[in-house]
Formats: sequence, structure tokens, C-alpha cells
Amino acid sequence: MNLPSGFGSSQRSSTPPLEVSLKRGSSVESIHRVHAVVCDRRGRILMRAGCPDFETFIRSALKPFQALPFLSSGAAEQMNCGERGLAICCGSHSGTKTHAREAFRLLWNADLDPTLLQCPTPPGGSSPLEHNCSGKHAGFLATCKKMAWPLDSYLQGSHPLQVEVNRRLAELLALPADELVAARDDCGAPTFRLRLDHIALLYAHLGASSQAELEQVIRAMLAHPELVAGEGLFDTELMCRAHGQVVSKGGAEGIQCLSRVGEGMGVAIKVEDGSRRAKHAVALHLLRQLEWLTPVGLQEMEELVLLIAPGVQLEVAGALRFQET
Repeated sequence: MNLPSGFGSSQRSSTPPLEVSLKRGSSVESIHRVHAVVCDRRGRILMRAGCPDFETFIRSALKPFQALPFLSSGAAEQMNCGERGLAICCGSHSGTKTHAREAFRLLWNADLDPTLLQCPTPPGGSSPLEHNCSGKHAGFLATCKKMAWPLDSYLQGSHPLQVEVNRRLAELLALPADELVAARDDCGAPTFRLRLDHIALLYAHLGASSQAELEQVIRAMLAHPELVAGEGLFDTELMCRAHGQVVSKGGAEGIQCLSRVGEGMGVAIKVEDGSRRAKHAVALHLLRQLEWLTPVGLQEMEELVLLIAPGVQLEVAGALRFQET
């Protein structure tokens, strides 16, 4: 595991959260408080800012792990879904025709009708296929078809599919499955309330490819970043500049996760007030500290993220500190 040479020594005092300021001219207009943690695949906290045990819902950053039953059941192989199909299962896409077509292809290959999708039609859209979670839902339905599980109740927590997602998550976290707290996400699927260091642990497992299915997931996301989010969106633009070294997946309400591929390190970020702009600013701030992105790639991303408008920009204060052992 390589840590950047520029880090200071560990500190005994608790580390304060990071702060993201929106500056208009020379004046601060808004401030966001942000917690962040870096873990390895053994669950050890390597670095932190703020509270590593901050509890929050993982939201759509759960999607790469919700795709695991699609692989382990044999549904993905039976359908010959390829990396594009798996990438759309992990994506929070922008609802373009390309994205909708990939989700439709999953259903078509499983001989399923799109009317079975229980994610909502987005505002201004014409079909649930355009919802940013349609790929995940299509993967859910294809798994149910392969396993002969009920199709009409696939989002219920007691459904065999969701029980299996719960089991796989608990296995990765080394926790009893009945200790995981679930609630309904906006698309109707269960999501989980987790400690921030547990979310980072999940992404450390993803980066380490500690299971065969996780390796398939990470390969698909890196091969087709345009299906994970969309052109101009943070996760896609970052992975396009990461040269296969960093996986990025965000979630609603200020959740952002990163994996260092091959090194088994995961980063989890939570903005207390749920700001999207703040989580992206912090992700870039940490990528600079961790030296996970090239200077050119960082500069391009910072121009996309930090410069809001002429005379308006985001600034991040604070730093990750080594966890005292």
C-alpha cells in the first residue's frame, strides 16, 4: 500500500471535519461540513477527517454491491450481458437514450417486460427506463427471473433477492445480517444506514477485488464509465481521467465513495447538509492529498467542479490525518 509522501505525522487530537466554502468574490457565502475516512480491506482506519463512525445512509453508492446477486446467480452469464450490462446495473445514469437502451437490453435478454420495473418515471420522462436507477432494477428483475423468485415484490425487504443483498453486504462488513438497518431509497429499493468507515471498507473490498464478482464489477465500471453516470457528470469524468486506477461512485445527500484499484483502499465522504457540490470538491481535495490522480487530471476536474461561475468558486479547508494506532 503506497501512502503519499506529503502527509504529516499522526496527531493525538481528534481531527475536525473538512469545510467547503462557497466564495463569491472574496466573501464566503456558504459553508459545508464534511466527514471523510480512508480504510483498508481489513477495516483498519488509515486516515480520517471528522468522525469515521458518522452514521448515514449509503444511498446509490450501494449499487455495485446490489449487483452481486446478478452475477452470483448466473443471471448475468446466462444473459451474456457483458460489461456494458453490468456497468448500467451499477450506475446512477442521466437517463439518456443510450442509458435507457442498455437497461432495456437487460430486460429483453431476460425475456422481461419493462412494465415490471418498479422505479418511477422521472419528471419530464416517458418511461421508468429513463430513471437513473433503471439499470439496477433491470438487474434485480433478471436475477429474480433466473432464480424463479417473485417478480412483483422484488423491492420488499423480505424478498429473497433483498435478503441475499443483505447477506452479501453483511459478509463484506463481517457483521450479523440482522444488525443492518435498512430503509426505502427514493427508487423504492432498500438502502442501508452504515457507519462511514464501514462504507469505506466496502469500497476497499471493491478496490481489492477481494471476491470474483467484485472484480467483475470494477472492470465493468472502469470499462464503461459513461454508463455509471453520464457525460459531464462527476463519476464518469473522474474515471475517464483515472487511467484505470480509481473507481468513483456517488450517492444522494452528500455521499461520495472512491476505490484505489489493486491496493485495497476505500474512501467514504459524507457532507452533513447533503450538498452535491461539496462532496465533489472534497473528493478532488482528497485525491490530491492521496496522489491518486495525475496533476493534469486533477486540474481538469477542478475546472469542472470548483469554478461555479465567474467570481464564484469552491474552496476546501482541512486535511486527512493519519489514524493513531
